[in-house]
Amino acid sequence: MKVMLINGSPNENGCTRAVLAEIEKILEEEGAQREIFHIGNKPVQGCTACGKCKDGLGKCVFNDVNVFLERFEKCGALIVGSPVYYAGPNGALSAFLDRAFFAGKCFAYKPAAAVACARRAGTTAALDRLNKYFTISNMPVVSSQYWNMAHGSKPEDVAKDLEGLQTMRVLARNTVWLMKLIEAGKLAGIPFPKPEATRHRTNFIDD
Repeated sequence: MKVMLINGSPNENGCTRAVLAEIEKILEEEGAQREIFHIGNKPVQGCTACGKCKDGLGKCVFNDVNVFLERFEKCGALIVGSPVYYAGPNGALSAFLDRAFFAGKCFAYKPAAAVACARRAGTTAALDRLNKYFTISNMPVVSSQYWNMAHGSKPEDVAKDLEGLQTMRVLARNTVWLMKLIEAGKLAGIPFPKPEATRHRTNFIDD
């Protein structure tokens, strides 16, 4: 069992990393391998709608996403962490995820969760935006005992948010539990749902 954790903050060792570190502790206790993927602090290219990933190339024309997808293919779950900017996720993270989820084919039926960290507010809106990547990709969304958020303007503040940190620990345990259930299902011969042969796309403009 391996969990990929995305640090979607430009600050590699800031509040988002502090939140993910709390999750990592429990993953280690539960015997799950984990890997942190930091998107970095350099400009992240948004999707240019070139279509190459769907038109023969089979991957994104910008390699940062391909590096992530290659690593995530070997993982059984995904946890995405982001700071809150104007009641939403980091823009660079959104640009990265737009391309990763559009180009990638390794997301379906892997448990996923989003976690957000803010000084004060905007966390639920950020979580809602991030969860949409999972719910359009056939990914079971992992929940906790509260919404997956912690608060603080610096890592030392996050350490004082006892409720937020407990929420992260419960989330980590729930993630491992769900991964075990999926693995047990495979061993019992229960297949993943079979997709319908035709993918329908409705255009609401009348002919």
